[in-house]
Amino acid sequence: MEPLRTLRLAAVNIDGVLLDDSFSPVLHRLVLKYGGTYTRELEQRLFSQSRLAAAKVLLEETGAGVSEQEAVADYFAEREHYLRDHPVHTLDGAEELLHRLRALGLDVICYGGLGEDHFQRHLGAWEHLFTAPHYICTDEIRPGIREIVRDRFGLDYHQVLFIDDVARFAAHARDLDVPFVGRPSTFEHGFQPVLMRELGVRHLVGGLAEIDEERLRALDREAGSGTVWQPAGSLSGPLSGPREVTG
Repeated sequence: MEPLRTLRLAAVNIDGVLLDDSFSPVLHRLVLKYGGTYTRELEQRLFSQSRLAAAKVLLEETGAGVSEQEAVADYFAEREHYLRDHPVHTLDGAEELLHRLRALGLDVICYGGLGEDHFQRHLGAWEHLFTAPHYICTDEIRPGIREIVRDRFGLDYHQVLFIDDVARFAAHARDLDVPFVGRPSTFEHGFQPVLMRELGVRHLVGGLAEIDEERLRALDREAGSGTVWQPAGSLSGPLSGPREVTG
């Protein structure tokens, strides 16, 4: 398989992309438990935040009489309860996607808000498919784009493809003109699909098999010409010249 020309690295979110979404249902439960109403605005403010930042938002919106640390503890207690009936599992096509990314010559890194033990527990058997350090915890460096692209791998923003399930993260990617694929959660009370569409995410998929070689090569071309975030209707006109690739 011929390597891609511009993209060098794929950064793949763990929960909601490689693993099932176990965050949305738990946050929904906790909001209701605290007497709040689960709205799109609240979901947008809660997602892709550090634990303490999300706890602060949760308490502001619900008025629950607990501390931020207690709210974090309540979240993890609720999560443990949820996981008893809904064990974490890999999503269909996850392993195949990782093989596809590697076959196209990309380094692959996994990232997410939980600690590395979460990665090892659920994806440790696939560790050989990831590039060292294999997993980066972004809880304290949200959204983590600069830290992954610049600090860890020394690349330019247009050389890294992010695959994520959260619209808030997509907005940061758009601001930096970072190649992006959205795989939003299908949680019945969630708002991520519509939020991503409103943001203008062009590469929006319902399953990992949709991130196929054809799509990845299209993303590679768009990354090279700086058109990943251009509205679809504008792509029929002349494209800007290819970017200089460094590194």
